[in-house]
Order: sequence, then C-alpha cells, then structure tokens
Amino acid sequence: MAEVLNVEVRQTRGKRHARRMRATGMIPAVLYGHGEATVSLTVSAEQLDTAVRHGSRMVNLAGAVDEMALISELQWNTWGTNVLHADFTRVSEHEKVKTQVTVELRGEAPGVREGGVVEQLIHEVQVECKATDIPDKLTVSVNELKLHDTITVADLELPAEGVVLAEADTVVVQCVEPAKELEEEGGAVEGEPEIIGRKEEEEGAEG
Repeated sequence: MAEVLNVEVRQTRGKRHARRMRATGMIPAVLYGHGEATVSLTVSAEQLDTAVRHGSRMVNLAGAVDEMALISELQWNTWGTNVLHADFTRVSEHEKVKTQVTVELRGEAPGVREGGVVEQLIHEVQVECKATDIPDKLTVSVNELKLHDTITVADLELPAEGVVLAEADTVVVQCVEPAKELEEEGGAVEGEPEIIGRKEEEEGAEG
C-alpha cells in the first residue's frame, strides 16, 4: 500500500521562504505530469522521510490535491541527511513507469566456503512496470551461488509484466577467486644485485 503524504499549496517562492518552511517541518515540492498544470506544494518532512526510509516510490498525495504520484526526484542537503525539495510525477493506477530500484543481496553463498569472494557488480537497476507494482527493492538470494557462478539480470525476480531495462546477460553478482597478494606475484627484491655488485667492487678496491 502506498504511503500517504499530506500536502498544501505553496504560495511563496525563493530560498528565504524555503528555509523558513523547512524550519516548520515542511518541505517545498512540485507536482507535474499528464499534461496538467504544475502545482507548487509543501509536504510534511516527517512523512516524506518515512516514505523514503521505507523505500517507497509510489505515494498518495492528500489534502490540497488527491493524486497518486511517483517520487521522481529528491534534492538532499550536502551531507545527504535531509531532503530539501521533492518532485512528484502524476501517474495512473495501470500506467507503466520507469524507475530505479535498489538490488539487495540475501543469504550465504556456498562459494565463499570454497574460498571464493562474492562481488556485487550492480547495486541498482532501472525497472519498467505498473505504477502500483513498483517494488521497494529487488532481493537476490545467493544461497546457491558457488565458486565461479554468476547471477544475471535474467535471474532477477520482477513483478508481473515488469522488465529490467538492461541486457539479460548483464552480471549482477558473481563469486570469484580472491585476488592474489602482491608479494605472491612479485619476484626478488629489486636492488639486491646492485648491493652485491657494490660489495664486490669494495672488496676489489681493498685488494
């Protein structure tokens, strides 16, 4: 079920007004899409933060507007701790949308017990699916990932009619042999022959 965000129409503009707004626990936002007029809004910082922490992409806007919307963009402060501005895009219940979804690994790979190392090459993918079916994240089980095995985009579990906008054979996670230590790859210590040579020269000079 989509998170509900209470919104109000925003009458003021400018950085000074935005700072005052944030001080009261509200965040400036805009709603656009479907060829309708763009609406300037304010949204509760606490409610938006909860939706973001839950990984929600779809939200129900209530109050000044009654719309189903996609969180299309968030602007964060320098430290990435607080949202400064939000963009919402109107969507209908059965409309297909494109959005980025996080890929999260679960389980223990048997390949690790074989001496391998699990490498996650892709942490986020672009998914196209119904607006109401957008997953909070895509969970990938590595419980059967053996040494030299891979999990590709084709192996990802998606909602009905959902597709990942990437090549099916793109590797998401793999179990490989660990890189060798540098000292194992290196040869004799450089400079040693020169030291021996200098020693021989010194002995010759003494004779």
